[in-house]
Amino acid sequence: MREDRRNRLALETSPYLRQHAGNPVDWHPWGEEALESSRSLDRPILLSIGYSACHWCHVMERESFEDDRIAALMNDLFINIKVDREERPDLDEIYMAAVQAMTGSGGWPMTVFLTPDLRPFYGGTYYPPEDSRGRPGFPRVLTAVADHYRNHRDRIEQQADRLLAVLQRQGDLAGPGGENARSAASDSAQTAAFEQYRQTFDAEFGGFGSAPKFPHSMGLSQLLRIYRRSGNEQALHIVERTVDRMAHGGIYAQLGGGGFHRYSVDERWLVPHFEKMLYDNALLAMTYLEAYQVTRKGLYRRVVEETLDYVLREMARPGGGYSAAQDADSEGEEGLFFLWTKDEVERQLSAEPARLFCRYYDVTPEGNFEGKNILHVSSEMADLAVFLGVEVDELQRAVALGRERLLAVREKRVRPARDDKIVVSWNGLMISAMARAHAVLGHRRYLDSGEAAAALILSGLRSENGRLMHSFKDGKSSGGGFQDDYACFINGLIDLYEASYVSGWLREAVELANEMVERFWDPEESSFFFTEAGDTDLIVRSRNPFDNATPSGNSMAALAMMRLGALTGNDSLWEKGVGTVASFAGLLERSPTSFAQMGCAFDFSMQKPLEIAVVGEPMGCYPRSAAVHEHFLPNKVVCGWPSRTGRDAPSGEVEGLVPLLAGKCGNSLPAAYVCENKVCSPPIDTPQALASRLGEPVRGEQAPAEESGEGTEFLSR
Repeated sequence: MREDRRNRLALETSPYLRQHAGNPVDWHPWGEEALESSRSLDRPILLSIGYSACHWCHVMERESFEDDRIAALMNDLFINIKVDREERPDLDEIYMAAVQAMTGSGGWPMTVFLTPDLRPFYGGTYYPPEDSRGRPGFPRVLTAVADHYRNHRDRIEQQADRLLAVLQRQGDLAGPGGENARSAASDSAQTAAFEQYRQTFDAEFGGFGSAPKFPHSMGLSQLLRIYRRSGNEQALHIVERTVDRMAHGGIYAQLGGGGFHRYSVDERWLVPHFEKMLYDNALLAMTYLEAYQVTRKGLYRRVVEETLDYVLREMARPGGGYSAAQDADSEGEEGLFFLWTKDEVERQLSAEPARLFCRYYDVTPEGNFEGKNILHVSSEMADLAVFLGVEVDELQRAVALGRERLLAVREKRVRPARDDKIVVSWNGLMISAMARAHAVLGHRRYLDSGEAAAALILSGLRSENGRLMHSFKDGKSSGGGFQDDYACFINGLIDLYEASYVSGWLREAVELANEMVERFWDPEESSFFFTEAGDTDLIVRSRNPFDNATPSGNSMAALAMMRLGALTGNDSLWEKGVGTVASFAGLLERSPTSFAQMGCAFDFSMQKPLEIAVVGEPMGCYPRSAAVHEHFLPNKVVCGWPSRTGRDAPSGEVEGLVPLLAGKCGNSLPAAYVCENKVCSPPIDTPQALASRLGEPVRGEQAPAEESGEGTEFLSR
């Protein structure tokens, strides 16, 4: 950062904003000072939105925002506002919808031009510094927009009015709610969803469509529910093919279990966009965990463990909570931290192990990315061993040794920058992933991490009036929470409760659910607004149900309300969840793959969930709970009363919170109960009998031998 030209962004805590604090552009943060300047000068706003880990945001900064000539144009013609999309997702959602309406696509960096009353009238994403490959150069865009604003104001006003009308219509997407609307969609929405996925499925490489390819974790989870409900083997095949190819591709950081990059720029999952986002790794960990529950494939379990262990190493904060992202670049070069030459491999290994390692990870002298190599699995281990004429054990040893040696080398490299901002909604997703992984795999470190993150949010990210905050960085909050912050965090608290049976998590979830209803519920449309009423710097109040990089707030809220309603017996919460699903049932039937998370909530709403109560098992030894969680039962709720925890309220208080436990906590022997439609089974006293009641055999003893003893021991107790 050039100290001689620091702008207003130097006073911000957002890493993304601070990255631009040394630009010659007269940047403003979003706020009344900038908006009033635009109004008083009658000068249009140039709104630039991005985030700290965004590679093309860095490119546009280097090419344009650090260029004195371009900066002078910006300063002379516009009020320039820089926004971190992670701090202000409400602004990002509104103006991204406008850019998509204007151009048919969106992304970051996003560049939008606004009238002083904040209506968008022109925009796009990345602009090069000069005309290039059909893209107009940024200086030409700046001068043309400013000229139209001065000399063709009537056209600007008409365009702004048209776009505002589009945004207002999108804010009214919800239809009439109620049981009839939900029933009308019925199984047809799931059938339509499968057909859309089938038509766009890439049978060779997995995933959907062509390059660039995004993981579509929520769509894969929806397909697993379709498979479970219908037995559609092709739905399962689509999931397995996709998660197999991603796990073997460059989108998954092969070395050291490094988690998932943002997306693949090619159809093969080979070349990733190297940034890593917390939400991607949370969502994909949950998808792979569900795939493991369905198939019991050791690969999927390993991916879950490696991904979450990466998060514990690289993203977990010392006092609890998780950082938002890791950058795509290091030392000014995209992906440098993750790239290898063949010479680097051969310097670390003797000839034969180097040969085997390079064949397994397809490392070549010419490389597969700008003269270097992105590690990816070229062939299955057993097949490659036969082809190379070696034993599988020899190939495994060479690969393990190479991974160990190269990881030691990589640890000495300059690491990609990390955005240490704690975003509540994304932390909620990761808390869910950690809690579910503990429940299924038995690793206590995941539960401990999820509980620490939840405790931090509950104690440190609440305002004086109790409102949940949105994000936190360097001791400073970015402001009040949005509806998806509440919804994602509530689901995370429910998952913590179902993994630990500590009722305090459930009580907090209920309290926050009531607060979410008070602040965001729209009784006329039976759905949730994204923002609270009274936000004066927003031109529309959205209740967008579409999934984007993260699940929509309405879909997460629907699921949370139904889960809480079933656990606590609160019909009002259940009905609000069902009502939210019903409000979007028509959209779900017409365009189901755009609402994959709502499709998962819809699946949950199609019948009352299976209710399972487990009582009397001591902390850290949950054989009956393991028998419950090892199965893929997405339409269940689980409650429990652990013995000798020292962490919970008296049994009478817990039974008042969870009516399903009434009369069961006093039993002297551990037992489980399976309940449907308020009718419970007799006590089930063995894990084997419980697994049989749930329809599948106990599989704990069948866990692959190479997996960690912690999880295997847990499942086989």
